Amino acid sequence: MTFIWPWMLLFLAAVPLLVLEYRRLVRRREARRSQLAALGLVAPRAITSGRRRHVAPLLFLGALTLLFVALARPEATIAEARRQGTVVLAFDVSGSMAATDLAPSRIAAAKAAARAFVEKQPSTIRVGVVAFAESGLVTQQPTTDRSAVLAAIDRLTPQGGTALGRGIQTSLSVIAGKTVQLNDTGGGVEAGGQDLGYHGSAAVILLSDGENTTDPDPLQVADLASTAGVRVYPIGIGSPQGTVLQIDGFQVATALDEPLLREIASRTDGKYYAAADEQALAKVYQSIDPVWTVQPRHMEVTALFAGAAALLLLLGVGLSFAWFGRVI
Repeated sequence: MTFIWPWMLLFLAAVPLLVLEYRRLVRRREARRSQLAALGLVAPRAITSGRRRHVAPLLFLGALTLLFVALARPEATIAEARRQGTVVLAFDVSGSMAATDLAPSRIAAAKAAARAFVEKQPSTIRVGVVAFAESGLVTQQPTTDRSAVLAAIDRLTPQGGTALGRGIQTSLSVIAGKTVQLNDTGGGVEAGGQDLGYHGSAAVILLSDGENTTDPDPLQVADLASTAGVRVYPIGIGSPQGTVLQIDGFQVATALDEPLLREIASRTDGKYYAAADEQALAKVYQSIDPVWTVQPRHMEVTALFAGAAALLLLLGVGLSFAWFGRVI
């Protein structure tokens, strides 16, 4: 335990002085009663009133001690148990996300869906942000600071090709707390000999048009996520009919690849959503299995000491009135 105003503890030096003064008063009172009893003015049995007479003063002294400690503003580290989960928003920021088949653009629609999701999350859910095009980049580590997450979303701009597998890989790195390296085994990919552990309290929301243009195979990386207990919820951005996009003077046809996104969801026990389905998207966190975590929290406990002092004081007053008809 620490104190914000430790110098206030000097008042505790008055406690032993008060004890000595109380004992002196008790001896004087006993001596006076003995004199009165010798003169026949007080019944001899009144000389000793039992141990109860000391209970109220001791309670008052305990209340005063706690009050002096409260004046020093004590702080303590308390283990706080809470249910916690992690959601990583993995944004496709490839050039095709600038298409306007979803008004005002695919990237703008993805941001809108993500903002709606973030604003509806309970405080126990940590949210991180990953941006991916031909590679993946962590733009915001998982946090409960919603303003930081929204700021990270606002900074995203479309550029480059699309590597869905890199987006899932980078998201797994965020969840596992270490860089996940992929090894191609010929029949699939593995986590470079690493043990990713099990993360049933985590999920990835993959906001993309699903047009994968480079390795690794997103389905194989989705299988890797499934072995780690991480569900992937793809959010389809765009229209199946598609549109033509002007990139560096070339016309590029682009369309939403829903079958691929649905397969990613299926392999990870997730679910596919359309970007416009905000109500369904907001319920994604209900599929997350939060875990109990214990986190140390440093907080001021002045109120606890002050409350305990008041309780002892009231108890002392009550007992004194009940037994002797007076406060002291």
